[in-house]
Amino acid sequence: MVRRNYKKEYSNYHSKPTQKINRAGRNKARNLSLKKGTVKKGDGLDVHHRNGNPKDNRKKNLAVTTKTANRSFKRTRNAKKLTRRV
Repeated sequence: MVRRNYKKEYSNYHSKPTQKINRAGRNKARNLSLKKGTVKKGDGLDVHHRNGNPKDNRKKNLAVTTKTANRSFKRTRNAKKLTRRV
C-alpha cells in the first residue's frame, strides 16, 4: 500500500492561489450557514453550492445537504464530473 504524501499534495495543488480563494469561499459559505443556524458543528451536513462555484455565496446558490450527497457525483469514463443537460 502506497502512503499519501500530503506535503507534496499541498505544494502541488492546495497551495495554489486559485485553490486558496476557492477554499476561502467554501469556508465563508459554511460560516454563513453556521451564523444562520441551518448547520451545526458535527451534524454531518455540508453546504452545497448549486452552480458548483465556491466563490458564489449568494443566498439562492447555497443549500444544505448530507455529506454523502454533496461529495459523490456521477462520473464519466475519464473520472470527470458528469454535467446535467438543461
